[in-house]
Amino acid sequence: MAKEHSFDIVSEVNMQEVDNAIVQAVKEIKTRYDFKGSKSSIERTGDHQITIISDDEYKLESVIDILQMKFIKRGLSQKVMDFQKVEKASGGSVRQVISLVAGISSERAKKITVAIRDSKLKVKAQIQNDQIRVTAKNIDDLQAIIQLVKELNLEFPVQYVNMR
Repeated sequence: MAKEHSFDIVSEVNMQEVDNAIVQAVKEIKTRYDFKGSKSSIERTGDHQITIISDDEYKLESVIDILQMKFIKRGLSQKVMDFQKVEKASGGSVRQVISLVAGISSERAKKITVAIRDSKLKVKAQIQNDQIRVTAKNIDDLQAIIQLVKELNLEFPVQYVNMR
């Protein structure tokens, strides 16, 4: 049996599920009566970017609602979406870019490690690039840390991986 147990706190986005949610949202937009004749579209424009184009801001909001519902059905967190400013596009349409947040930035990681240290449990938290490694001798302490991080209500989603 290992003397030290550990797990990693990460923030990842399953891009395959994102693609599936986009495809399902596009299908729904094509079949809905209120979008008949509309130039509404959703596409992935970068590794972690989605661009939504629609006729006006009202339809843009409807497209975003559809995409968010598809995210929920695919088990993706709404917290990964970082909405940029609505821009005017050609032909009188509007465009909005959504950045998908992945990885834990250094200031967010510091916030989590400070909360772990303040818990007074006998664990060590190390920031490693865009993840946090938590180690302890007792598995129950690690489970208490997972519960603590869940209760922090962070503005970004976290997953717990590599439990050893």
